[in-house]
Amino acid sequence: MNDTAIFSDGIALYNKRDYNGALTFFLSLPDDPEIDNIDLAYYIGLCYARLDRHEDALLYLEQVVTSPTEEGAMRRTLKEERVLQCRYILSVIYALSGRRKLAQLELTKLLESGFRPASVYASLAYCAWEDGNVEASITYYKKAIELDADNVTALNGLGYVLACENRDLTSALTYCKKALSLEPNSAACMDSLGWVYLKLGLMADSMRYLSQAKQLLPDNAEIAEHLRIAQEG
Repeated sequence: MNDTAIFSDGIALYNKRDYNGALTFFLSLPDDPEIDNIDLAYYIGLCYARLDRHEDALLYLEQVVTSPTEEGAMRRTLKEERVLQCRYILSVIYALSGRRKLAQLELTKLLESGFRPASVYASLAYCAWEDGNVEASITYYKKAIELDADNVTALNGLGYVLACENRDLTSALTYCKKALSLEPNSAACMDSLGWVYLKLGLMADSMRYLSQAKQLLPDNAEIAEHLRIAQEG
């Protein structure tokens, strides 16, 4: 019996977005010499990541990226695809938890492997921005948009960075408007657009979008601060 057959019930639960159910299934599998532990680590890591249990996810995803490549072209290709996926998830978790150097390391390895989707450049842009490297952040965001003109993260990120730096606010407005049009229910996109309008001095528009963002994410400190600045303006 191959791993796909052994894992089929758990995979079905995962595909239905029942991540708790899938995790319970994978963790309950008995010791079995037919089960590849790296395959199991892959699925458990994905479940933990989906459940935002990031530290638990790291333990399993790191097993996948550090495991040796197996013999056989088909198996090697599947392994490589999973390593790329897990590296990217690791980079996101590292970035969200403030471990930006580790995030950058994983993202750099992705680029070195030839895996260069827009999402990788957008993540590098975020890390560069958090590190205070504005020019690198702008460069990475623009590269992401070159690769994918509809990448919401890159569009929103670039517009926000330009607004914070008071640079090319007309372009910033265009980027943020497009991002929100692609994800109209995104509080992050509403916040960025409201921030651009504030920088442009269009306070009514700024208040409208920042207030909407605050309603969606009432506990977000950055949105609250932006709204406070707009109210005082």
